[in-house]
Amino acid sequence: MPSSAVTAGTPQAAHADAAAVVIDGVVKHFGHVHALRSITARIHYGRLTGLVGPDGAGKTTLMRILAGLLVPNAGHATLAGHDVVRDNDAIHVASGYMPQRFGLYEDLSVMENLRLYAQLRGLDADRHAGLFADLLEFTRLGPFTARLAGKLSGGMKQKLGLACALMARPRVLLLDEPGVGVDPVSRQELWRMVQALTDEGMAVVWSTAYLDEAERCESVLLLNQGQLLFDGPPRELTAQLEGRSFRLEDVGAGRRAILAEALGLDSVSDGVIQGAGVRVVLRAGAPVEPVAALADAAQLQLTPVPARFEDAFIDLLGGGPGGSSALAERLPPVELGSDIAVSCRNLTKRFGDFTATDNVSFDVHKGEIFGLLGPNGAGKSTTFKMLCGLLRPTAGEAHVVGHDLRRASGAAKSRLGYMAQKFSLYGLLSVRQNLEFSAGVYQLEGDTRRERIAEMIETFDLGDWLSATPDSLPLGHKQRLALACALMHRPPVLFLDEPTSGVDPITRREFWTHINGLARKGVTIMVTTHFMDEAEYCDRVAMLSRARLIALDTPDALKRTAARAGRADPTMEDAFIHLVESADLELAGTA
Repeated sequence: MPSSAVTAGTPQAAHADAAAVVIDGVVKHFGHVHALRSITARIHYGRLTGLVGPDGAGKTTLMRILAGLLVPNAGHATLAGHDVVRDNDAIHVASGYMPQRFGLYEDLSVMENLRLYAQLRGLDADRHAGLFADLLEFTRLGPFTARLAGKLSGGMKQKLGLACALMARPRVLLLDEPGVGVDPVSRQELWRMVQALTDEGMAVVWSTAYLDEAERCESVLLLNQGQLLFDGPPRELTAQLEGRSFRLEDVGAGRRAILAEALGLDSVSDGVIQGAGVRVVLRAGAPVEPVAALADAAQLQLTPVPARFEDAFIDLLGGGPGGSSALAERLPPVELGSDIAVSCRNLTKRFGDFTATDNVSFDVHKGEIFGLLGPNGAGKSTTFKMLCGLLRPTAGEAHVVGHDLRRASGAAKSRLGYMAQKFSLYGLLSVRQNLEFSAGVYQLEGDTRRERIAEMIETFDLGDWLSATPDSLPLGHKQRLALACALMHRPPVLFLDEPTSGVDPITRREFWTHINGLARKGVTIMVTTHFMDEAEYCDRVAMLSRARLIALDTPDALKRTAARAGRADPTMEDAFIHLVESADLELAGTA
């Protein structure tokens, strides 16, 4: 539980029915763009309220209005009894705000960041040593006070951001997508801390693109295109999907084709791959017979399964994007001289005394979707960069499409596409210029160059943004542009480093429609992700922890390792946490 020094000034849980935030007819527009359309809602003390919706729904705009950073065009809002416009100074005292891209000073240490934020809050850092000690204990950052913020893992950065947001002991805590880019173990820590705060009576608003996070909230506000579509407990929305969710069991190697076929049925609203199976959701009032006929034709078992909040979310927004990839349909089948597209043996990378990747070995087959998972700082991106020829290994070897990266990195790079974790787009160039530049890098010329650029503009819906710079794009379109640049030369091997981080579920489904389609054409895809439902799409998953390979198997086989009494059907998140904790215990036992 948090110390009273952290939560001093917050209402006690006994007053949980009191409204911490009142939103009444709030409207906000930026020129002709309507970000919020007459939003009315109540947020209560002692509760965790989720703010969910696709990209551009208005979540961040609403957060910034509540934090006193934006003025609504119409309507009004109060926070802890203070008007967000008239009582702006009081709002900054009563609220703690952690923006989507938290403003940590990466060249300052953990303690220096805390002291700076204390000063910004008008606190004398030298007289509040007890508060610092409580915050460090609460976030478990005590052992890292001297570490530079820029050297922290993604999860530790978020915990430091949370500590800074709690500096003034706020009554209302506003968290704008705190789970983005954070691994499941670190997300579990964030949940622990937030639960402790709400138990003490604080009102916490958690904006998220992770629908499993939203499902754990006591109440959710679901926005779309600036409108409030749902306000209430997640289970109430999920209940509307009762009897409409099914799973095609043990589909195996043909699951991508079965998913595409299922999504082509008029009766199906949404569908995803779950390990060796395919999960489908029917449209309201639609018959199950077409899906049953698909199952019978493929000799598959069709099983009713409980609805999830994610099913209800996608259905409320009109369903998923479908199962056909125009990009993959234009691609000729990939031909390789070998079944092995990517391989590494004893791959190791050291930076001084620090080992980022330690003796990692695996093979990736042609047309396989191969997932690389692990906690923040496990070595995933370092491994990726070595396999792409961007980092030279300290020891070991790697091959891509038969090319030894130590001797023929240029030839290997021409056969692969790479979408970096932090976009490799050029901020001073327009969208069209970025596409032109990528075509030039891959030596595309003449009609081929023009056709490929036009193909990417059409496929990724970039036509309205060609004159814009990447930094001005919505996140989903920025991700589309980065993927378009990586695919411009139709590479037989594609490396995707957290390609959908922070992107809403609809856009993530669009990405995976393309990825599945490319794999069916024989493109080999390696992907890192912190979305555990995305790991289900992979044929095999390699788990890294503390720079070492700790597991390599199919998603279903990894999930079975986490099965135990009371948890007969574990999730990928259960498997992730189980494998990492088991590896940590084994390492501690040998230390």
